[in-house]
Amino acid sequence: MRMLPAYEYILENSAEVNGRQGICCEGDHYWVSGSTTLTRYDRVWNIEAENTDPFRGYGLEVNHIGDIDVYKGELYVGAEYFMDGEGRNIQVAVYDGETLELKRTFPFEPESGQKECAGIAVDPDHGIVWMCSWVGEESGRYIYKYDLESGAYLGKVHLQMPPQWLQGIAYYDGQLYMTADDGEADNGEPDHMYRTRVKDDATAATVVLERTFDDVTFQGEIEGLAFDKEHGQFLLLYNRGARIILGMPRGFYPGYDREISEVFVYSMTSPAIG
Repeated sequence: MRMLPAYEYILENSAEVNGRQGICCEGDHYWVSGSTTLTRYDRVWNIEAENTDPFRGYGLEVNHIGDIDVYKGELYVGAEYFMDGEGRNIQVAVYDGETLELKRTFPFEPESGQKECAGIAVDPDHGIVWMCSWVGEESGRYIYKYDLESGAYLGKVHLQMPPQWLQGIAYYDGQLYMTADDGEADNGEPDHMYRTRVKDDATAATVVLERTFDDVTFQGEIEGLAFDKEHGQFLLLYNRGARIILGMPRGFYPGYDREISEVFVYSMTSPAIG
């Protein structure tokens, strides 16, 4: 596997959004998830639709949405009940991308060992839905796969050289990209993106560093990510201003009286040479 970055990323612009968890795009629309909201934007970040009560219709209690993805007009969401660094009632939920209403959920496999769902990604090339876990130790060392059509659990893949505190996951051009909240914000340390290629039927995959985000407005908490293949862009959601302890906002950094969520838009050049 190539150990150098697959692409070079040049920051073009950023936009403040309503939502601190995830970002995805398809066609002329962006979708952003907050912990308890779903919002659809147009290409210039005007709000087109918003669901501020997205948990209607669940059979199990949930209070948290993580990073999201979109495929053929449907939003794929990792939902759970999350409090003080622990998750339960994990579910893969599918929403209508137009109405932002819940359509169906996938049955979760508790024997997988997954303790939390930070992000979700659709791999249409292999018909897989991938999930990652922010909770560390055993749960955070794997990514988990479900069948895109049936929702059946297909197994998990052990990440070799796993990053800490995974926040988001996205599939692009045959590889999986993951964001990790592994920089110490109190010390101004940047967070990172990693990538891996999972071979068919593999039980393990090597992780390599893709990018260090030292060009964001203020070091805070990295979240979801997305690739806009049509426009050759990479999208990153980053939060700043709030101190985060065990995954929960606890006060603010000097100069802030609220948390600000921003999507940073990067252009992508040809793969780096090396």
